[in-house]
Amino acid sequence: MTARADWIEYAREAVLHASVVCRSVQSRIGEVRAITKDDNSPVTVADFAAQAVVAHVLAQRLGAFVLVGEESSDFLKDAANDAQLSAALDAARVVWPDVTRDKFIAALERGHGEPNAQGFWTLDPVDGTKGFLRGEQYAVALAYVEHGEPVIGAMGCPNLPASFEKPLGTPDPTGTVYSCVRGGGVYESEAMLGAKPRTIARVARQPGAPLRVTASVEKAHSNISATDQVAAIVSPKFELVQVDSQCKYAVVARGQGDLYLRLPTKKGYVERIWDHAAGSLVASESGCVVSDVHGKPLEFGHGRGLEKNAGIVCCERAIHAAVIDAIAKVKAQSAG
Repeated sequence: MTARADWIEYAREAVLHASVVCRSVQSRIGEVRAITKDDNSPVTVADFAAQAVVAHVLAQRLGAFVLVGEESSDFLKDAANDAQLSAALDAARVVWPDVTRDKFIAALERGHGEPNAQGFWTLDPVDGTKGFLRGEQYAVALAYVEHGEPVIGAMGCPNLPASFEKPLGTPDPTGTVYSCVRGGGVYESEAMLGAKPRTIARVARQPGAPLRVTASVEKAHSNISATDQVAAIVSPKFELVQVDSQCKYAVVARGQGDLYLRLPTKKGYVERIWDHAAGSLVASESGCVVSDVHGKPLEFGHGRGLEKNAGIVCCERAIHAAVIDAIAKVKAQSAG
């Protein structure tokens, strides 16, 4: 399969439908918890429903395709988890009214594909689990990877406001979706069915303004202390912009942030492809640079992990070299 330009619309459609599903589950967190008797079940339900809906939309538009999804159907096939299956079916019916148990499981299992050199889709149905459970930021991230590179990306940020004036910690009732084809720039739309995409241009940082560093609300996701040290070397004045999930890529891509660092917290940790494929393409198409901490491009052609990379750097082009140098200095200081 070779990626075609019209596939961006299919990706947007799939992510829009999944975003509507996730927003519906998030709005009923208390009800879902009561049904499933599990405080963490709402994100589980949203994960399964979003993956099934994305697979269903892609199947309608593409017929045959390979999808490397994060979720397996094994959990829902266990009779002990019938309450979660029932809640996931209810969630999917918001956009897929005639879904049945068998159709749902079959769609979910379309996500059991394996990466290949020719081309495959990869999906994180709910990126930012704890952000979702807190009612804050999370993302539905879908990308098409061809010959080891993301070439189509669609990222739904159901709680992310389009306006920079609105607080990132407060869920937006509309949200945003970002989509792109390699070499074609970035499009933004509301995360609502029928919304029309519009091209966006990155808002440049004003001279002398503090360096805005996006950081997870969840501190375990990156080495925050080292991030502060790197930022201080690059710019004496910096401030943290806290937001969970691949929404960080969108925040940097549109110019609300200047730098996203994901510094390894333990030796040998390998990032998953679905955690970065869509977001990295959105950021690079906006004019940013995305690499690992050594300045190497991200390589998506080595299975389910970024096996040849360590950490993530996403930033405006003008500071990329300085960031890589700063990371090396901080690493040398900690080793010494």
